[in-house]
Amino acid sequence: MGAGLSQEARRQERLLREQWDAARRQARERRGAAGDGERRVLAQLLVLTARGWRLLVGRGDAVLVGPGGVFVVGVGGGGAAGLLAATKVAESAVASLGMSPVAVQPVMVQAGQGPDGGHGRIRVLGEQEVGRVLLAQPRRLRAESVRAIADHLERVLPDREGVVLELGTVSSSHGDPDGLFDVDGLREAALEGARRAPIEQWMTFLHPDQVALVRRNWSGPARISGPAGTGKTVVALHRAAHLARRTTGRILYVTFANNLPRVQSTFLRTMAPAVADRVDFRSLHSWAQEFLQERGVPVRLNGDKSETAFSLAWKDHGRESRLVQIDPGPAYWREEIDYVIKGRGLTRFEDYAAVLRKRRKAGLHRTQRQSVWELYEEYEARRRERGVHDFNDVLSLALAEVSEEGGGTPYAAVIVDEVQDLTLVGVRLLHALVGNAPNGLLLVGDGQQSVYPGGFRLTDAGIDIRGDRGQMLRTNYRNSRQILDAALAVVADDAFEDIDGEPTPGRRDVDLTYHDGNVVRVAEPTAEAHDRELVGALQALPDGALAGTALLCPSQWALGHYQRLLGRAGIPVCRLEQYDGNPVDAVKLGTYRRAKGLEFKNVFLPRYDAESAAGTPGTDTARERAELRRSRLFVAMTRARDLLWLGSVTDPPAPRR
Repeated sequence: MGAGLSQEARRQERLLREQWDAARRQARERRGAAGDGERRVLAQLLVLTARGWRLLVGRGDAVLVGPGGVFVVGVGGGGAAGLLAATKVAESAVASLGMSPVAVQPVMVQAGQGPDGGHGRIRVLGEQEVGRVLLAQPRRLRAESVRAIADHLERVLPDREGVVLELGTVSSSHGDPDGLFDVDGLREAALEGARRAPIEQWMTFLHPDQVALVRRNWSGPARISGPAGTGKTVVALHRAAHLARRTTGRILYVTFANNLPRVQSTFLRTMAPAVADRVDFRSLHSWAQEFLQERGVPVRLNGDKSETAFSLAWKDHGRESRLVQIDPGPAYWREEIDYVIKGRGLTRFEDYAAVLRKRRKAGLHRTQRQSVWELYEEYEARRRERGVHDFNDVLSLALAEVSEEGGGTPYAAVIVDEVQDLTLVGVRLLHALVGNAPNGLLLVGDGQQSVYPGGFRLTDAGIDIRGDRGQMLRTNYRNSRQILDAALAVVADDAFEDIDGEPTPGRRDVDLTYHDGNVVRVAEPTAEAHDRELVGALQALPDGALAGTALLCPSQWALGHYQRLLGRAGIPVCRLEQYDGNPVDAVKLGTYRRAKGLEFKNVFLPRYDAESAAGTPGTDTARERAELRRSRLFVAMTRARDLLWLGSVTDPPAPRR
């Protein structure tokens, strides 16, 4: 292997020197009146045309299209304004092909060997390193895409001429009199490009409708919705990169789940490294805690002590009250406090007595709500006695702090992914950071994929989405018909109301672009036989397939069971809590809720129907819990692209409590 690479390195060096000699002569012939620096830069770009790139030369700049994307390179000493204007023209020209603005990058070339740096969205390179840096870019485009894009640009940009390296002009010189051709750097970049696998196609190409949303100027808060698999998160990430390139402030990208920010940050860094440091990826609660600490507001978050406070409140004001006739378990009433009362920021009983309890199926008349309020007040008293906050308190404190400051945050824009999982207070907080500023707030999500109790309407948060500021994506790019039909069958009868207040049926029509995914159903009489089939199916996957494989579970107990099972079988595991989006050859293991916002080639759902078969829902609260379980299962099933493995046990034991 080492000898082979050494031989390839020598071959690359010999070939590059021949190409460099040819490129220098050709650049002198084309740019005889230009300065030495411009000719040297053009020569380096010409070398790339012998390596799968296409070059379109204009008066003061060049457009380079290759595996690394589209680059508008300033080669004539022009200023930043002219380079950005040329870049904008190139972006508009490729938008009709479905190319994201992220893939079009301006590069300013300075004389001599300069540090790799930036000037706003412009990447600044020294003239000696242009070829090496561009050749080392992560691969975004296949060869046929390079040809199609370059041909299109040559047609729509008549002021630029296509130029290729003419190897017939090779001179007999074997030296490098200019001293500015980095043979070693270019050779290593070429070798690294040969080793590197292509990145995901979606990082460069979007549907033209999606590109339009990424580039659009919104006059105020906006919302993007759509069924599972329609690319909402992809659009949001591209939008973050687009805004980061066009604003001076920072961009805040927020989700509810703690694991998603790491993954999304990795995706953006791969997709748009030049602007990745200007986008803050955070979970809502971690951001709010840090925000409060920076402003000197004490936060004493303690989940265990808060839980103890509620347990004592339930003991004294719950378990002997009229509430047990509706639901005898304390969990439902803790959710009522978390998502309806504190999640909405209610502080007066009269407000709670009148509120529409979204997605809560158990109707409560005034006396029952009075009992809930007494439980809430007792919980608050017990919590304050212990001097601790719960998660809702953190958001309420942050909202109060932002409101007192009248904004004053460093963010030019806020993008909220999976907005349906937030509470009303959380949405109000994020809205308060940017208000109704143009391009300030973008809310992305789908009410059908809610995995937490309760709900709200945007109007409750004082957010008015007018006209075309509410957009819906309708094309599924992830799931095949077989996988999508299996998932929709789970929620077909569960109509829902999204945060815009529109009633929506459980089965929605979508257009499909992917047709290769399959569903495999395995039914075994015992849990032991089921688990043997699961392990066998995982072991039968081809080499390297574990990197794109997830095993998802409905509960923490099931998670522990399957982690032990896979460990005994010698199958490597990466918990979703630790997954950061970088490829790792291991099964991603997590709960249905942890899988929100992610996608995998292969998804395994062992005993996926165990909870739904636990009993027939009778009470309103039981029906609500069953619907929520179906929503979580739907989310898990729609994470699959190529394979959805559904395991069940035909004669299961009594459910674990």
